[in-house]
Amino acid sequence: MICNRYKPALLLTLFLLSACQRPLNRLARQPGILADPQLSYKKYKPHPEDKIISRTAYLDQLQGFWLGQCIANWTGLITEMDKIGGEGKDGRGAGFYTRDNWGGPDAPNIWGSNNFSDTIGFYFEDEGGVWGADDDTDIEYLYQHLLYANKTAMLTGEQIRQGWLRHIKAEEENHLWASNQRAFDLMREGLAPPATGHPDNNPYYEMIDAQLTTELFGLFAPGRPDVALKMARLPIQATARENAQWIAEFYVIMHALASSVEEGLPMKEQVFWMADQARRHLPDDSYSAKMYDFVKGQYQSGAAWEEARDALHEKYQVRQEDGYEWATKDEMCNGCFAAGINFGASIISLLYGEGDIKETIKIGALAGWDSDNPTATWGGLLGFMLGKTGVEQAFGRKFADKFNIHRTRTGFPNDGVDDFHNMAMKGVFIIDRVVQEEMGGGVDLEEGVWYVPEGR
Repeated sequence: MICNRYKPALLLTLFLLSACQRPLNRLARQPGILADPQLSYKKYKPHPEDKIISRTAYLDQLQGFWLGQCIANWTGLITEMDKIGGEGKDGRGAGFYTRDNWGGPDAPNIWGSNNFSDTIGFYFEDEGGVWGADDDTDIEYLYQHLLYANKTAMLTGEQIRQGWLRHIKAEEENHLWASNQRAFDLMREGLAPPATGHPDNNPYYEMIDAQLTTELFGLFAPGRPDVALKMARLPIQATARENAQWIAEFYVIMHALASSVEEGLPMKEQVFWMADQARRHLPDDSYSAKMYDFVKGQYQSGAAWEEARDALHEKYQVRQEDGYEWATKDEMCNGCFAAGINFGASIISLLYGEGDIKETIKIGALAGWDSDNPTATWGGLLGFMLGKTGVEQAFGRKFADKFNIHRTRTGFPNDGVDDFHNMAMKGVFIIDRVVQEEMGGGVDLEEGVWYVPEGR
């Protein structure tokens, strides 16, 4: 229970909040202890082996996640589908960018248009502006909203279905592609996850979709990949199976491990350790595992990142080794939306970026294919590890902190305009519930920490 001296503030917040239908800004910015009015906080006696994680620092880190993800997402959108390693539709998409293209002209994408900028470079939203949602951020925003509104750590298939139907447009541009669009169509027909991602119902089950919608679940279970995977399993299976599912789980594991890595290590060593731990989850005989090992081998050989990217393309899209056949299964763009090739490209940007958020985003944007997705994933993860303040320091500037979910989705409070502090505070409240209900740990509001038991 909360101490009596905090009850007046909580009564006020209960008035301000209505089952997550209003922004949390006023709650989150009240002086004193920040507590979720929807959760009964239980007394907890810490164990010596518990991992102690700063709840206060996590608030800044979650803001860094959203900020880093937006910078990287919008930077990657400039080169999205420009270069896919083949002729593509109408002869476009051939060849690849190199590091020399950074700062140069942006080529048309496979649909013949330029995305958001005629020049390849970082995309920034200045203070006072508003970041727009995209398909790399909006479903994660939706899942966070559903977790909090339903007062749960584990979404059901029907909760996911109802959330998608309520917040995704059906009759106009809805920013869904491939497996996500098929899953949405199936939900409109009455099916719920996990049936919407089953290969019998969804032929796009190995597309990239789940990789860009579920990483956040890793951050909801700090230091506990086992809990993160449990939370993320149904959202991932809403659209994915087999390699696409394993790849999405790889990302979830890395995000969960970001709270367990040894902070004194250089960022490069932290990132590499997390990636190697997540690699253990990939079945050794899967093409996703073999792609990871191949790219790591290229990195260790001293090959330049462009050489590694070209070799990845040759091995998997041209020669179709290790059972990877999406280049011919997808006649339109050589499997440019496929989970596999985009995972390989993301590992190139991760390893060659060596923990530097700017360099990682640069390489991801230039690597090719669905380039906004790997950039958003690593921009979010590295942004979390740096925190909002660290992201600002890395780029030497301040950024907008508002977020418009209604650019791509619908039906949210405040005409869809939110801000990173409010979004991060909601994430902290979700973690409070996860720590208590799923981990059997404790929340110390006065000390501002979580006590996270070791995984079983």
